[in-house]
Amino acid sequence: MSAEFSSLSESFSKKSTVLWLLWIAGIGLLSACAALPPAQLATDAKPSAALTAAPLYNVSFNSVLALPVKNQGMKLAYGTAALQFGLLSLPATQSGTKPPLVIFVHGGCWLNAYDVAHSKALSQALTEAGYAVWSLEYRRVGDEGGGWPGSFNDIVQGINYAQAQFEQYGVDVNRIALMGHSAGGQLALLAGKELAGEKLAGDKKPAPIQAVIGLAAITDMASYAKGSNSCQSVTAKFIGASPEQAPALYQDASPSLHKAHPNTLLLQGSADSIVPATQATDSGIPYLMVEKAGHFDWIHPQSAAYPQLILTLQELLPL
Repeated sequence: MSAEFSSLSESFSKKSTVLWLLWIAGIGLLSACAALPPAQLATDAKPSAALTAAPLYNVSFNSVLALPVKNQGMKLAYGTAALQFGLLSLPATQSGTKPPLVIFVHGGCWLNAYDVAHSKALSQALTEAGYAVWSLEYRRVGDEGGGWPGSFNDIVQGINYAQAQFEQYGVDVNRIALMGHSAGGQLALLAGKELAGEKLAGDKKPAPIQAVIGLAAITDMASYAKGSNSCQSVTAKFIGASPEQAPALYQDASPSLHKAHPNTLLLQGSADSIVPATQATDSGIPYLMVEKAGHFDWIHPQSAAYPQLILTLQELLPL
């Protein structure tokens, strides 16, 4: 790991420790925000809903689906296929100000059974924190054109669309972060290595991606495929072959085997039973391990892990 990456990871580890000590002491999110210097965490950030008295750890997928969502987002097509669309959510901003953009890629084991709907609560929370959010839908396993590399190509196309079109919605297209969860983290990490800027429709020069955040992201496809849980067993279906049959495809699809975007960070929970911690610790990419956090905590704005996500985002993509 380079000195720059080590410094980045060490910096986040120190700030993470401060935040978690406050949680353990029973202090709420707003108190934690006040305790940190403004340069570390924007003072106008606020949670999507009041946090429960006891921090939530290892939340279920169903609890994410049950979260109330008022802001459904604006549906915009970035391609001609039915599933080539995204939901654009805009924050309330002062006149003349342009919010930075978070491009989010949802997970779900690359399967078409899990769609963009389960990302709506996170999108709403991020807009309440001051960010514009472009949550991408894409073709997955079970969809015509889905799988590898079709799903990845959809993500690149969706990123390029945002860079070319979102200035008209008052978004600062020069300040963009990619964020992906689980299988979506694998796709976001790959797109983050500046592939997204190579093929932009029109004459405008693509804006650089400023940061990439992987939430419980899958980084090594071959090692992940060796597992036996319900998500790991889908890996070969996504790639179209086993690691033994197509090692080159697995290498192409593994973020850990490519040079990462220089401003990349992985957030991983120690209690994650779907994506093993080794997907972060063995990746060669800077990471933060959050104790007791489960797989879905990152996309649940009332979880104990969510403040760490906000802290990370505001460090890598300041408001």
